Amino acid sequence: MSGPVDPDPRRARLDRLDAEAEGGGGAARIARQHEAGKLTARERLELFLDPGSFVELDKFKTHRCADFGMQEHRVPGDGVVTGYGLVEGRQVFVFAQDFTVFGGSLSGAYAEKICKVMDRAMEVGCPVVGLNDSGGARIQEGVVSLAGYADIFLRNTLASGVVPQVSVVMGPCAGGAVYSPAITDFIFMVKDTSYMFITGPEVIRAVTHEEVTKEELGGARAHAQKSGVAHFTFDSEEATLRAVRELLSFLPQNNADDPPALPCSDDPARRDPALKTLVPDSPNKPYDMKDVLRAVVDDGHFFEVGRHYAENLVIGFARLNGRPVGLVANQPAVLAGVLDIKASVKAARFVRFCDAFNLPLVTFVDVPGFLPGTDQEWGGIITHGAKLLFAYAEATVPKVTVITRKAYGGAYDVMASKHLRADVNFAFPTAEIAVMGPEGAVGIIFRKELSAAGADPAAQQETRQRLVADYREKFANPYKAAELGYVDEVIRPEDTRPRLIRALEMLRTKRQELPPKKHGNMPL
Repeated sequence: MSGPVDPDPRRARLDRLDAEAEGGGGAARIARQHEAGKLTARERLELFLDPGSFVELDKFKTHRCADFGMQEHRVPGDGVVTGYGLVEGRQVFVFAQDFTVFGGSLSGAYAEKICKVMDRAMEVGCPVVGLNDSGGARIQEGVVSLAGYADIFLRNTLASGVVPQVSVVMGPCAGGAVYSPAITDFIFMVKDTSYMFITGPEVIRAVTHEEVTKEELGGARAHAQKSGVAHFTFDSEEATLRAVRELLSFLPQNNADDPPALPCSDDPARRDPALKTLVPDSPNKPYDMKDVLRAVVDDGHFFEVGRHYAENLVIGFARLNGRPVGLVANQPAVLAGVLDIKASVKAARFVRFCDAFNLPLVTFVDVPGFLPGTDQEWGGIITHGAKLLFAYAEATVPKVTVITRKAYGGAYDVMASKHLRADVNFAFPTAEIAVMGPEGAVGIIFRKELSAAGADPAAQQETRQRLVADYREKFANPYKAAELGYVDEVIRPEDTRPRLIRALEMLRTKRQELPPKKHGNMPL
């Protein structure tokens, strides 16, 4: 808040306007915001940004609506706080919607404030972070409000792939308002106090007669687990904003910059003996791929994205020798690590983000194939799986792949194989690279031999086991792929960290161009 009132009338006017702007919707509305478990827009910015670094823009801007008596209700700032500040000493542009002023509803002037910071962020090459807490369009302004939303959507689209965009939903975000966060790179939500939906429970009840609460329909848990719209959810606003700060620590300022490197105290030559036994000898025994990731990355720290959605595939950020990388990994502990519609889309969007912002991609593969079934086929697994293939093939950042165990069928191709221009491909001795698993392959290739074994179940089983063992020896291993150059090196698991770091060091100056074109036609 502003200091003591200055006796100079001109300065006193400034003090009064400062106080009005910083007072938002007034003490009563601020109290209601706190009672709902929510901070105010300015309190959030104070928590999020480095102390004393916030510079506000358009503090005194107000709406221009004269209908419905709105000319009698003007608050400096008009319900959104905009400006720029620092996060760990690095500049970001921000806007924070203020629910205490007109319910945070968007007017034409309000949209202009947001557009100004987005335009400036593009010009100077800095991330944009939006703190969303709004009742939607300001009905009194009609189409002017709708136009304001479209102006923001356009800028979200133009900024995509140029500067990182992060949306933090800290209250309601409904109707057309949801499309701005949807275009941005990452969405954070706060449990129990934030929600997103196109149409609310009342409309759904009237149209479809379904009974659903706001939390069930569009709360943080629903979007983290069911829709995948939210990439991160936390129990409090404080924890959410700390996590946004951590996310930004992995990201470059813009698409022309390199991701920020940090000093590394974890020995880049460290060999982890635990990796010798993390991947089971049995191809059917599950294990947690996150244990492999943590054993390899700096200080065992893995910043996971989309933790609760499509858990059969893991994505996130980490550092190798101080340099940020994007990690993509099949998760054998969930659905055997199979690729399905949700996992394919989750990974494809992450791969494209990393490629847009110069983050090397490290892929850990243990995949038995694509999930079979009518739900998957009718749901478009062909198209959705092709998204991941397209994303890896199109990516020009350094790409390093480690096959820990299974790499079967088309899923082998899709998961950053050498054939999709992966730069360095490693395999553990436990790797099985084949069209399908030995059991299935034997059942097809040796159908006649199995039939010749007669009706004796014991004889059939003995024949099958012998043929499976023979197939595994010849094909279900990494050595055939290594002979063909599809795997650059079969490595000892405990050597994974130093091998990855050395490969990424070699690739730091990689330059690869795509054929000249306006853009590809990704299978959306």
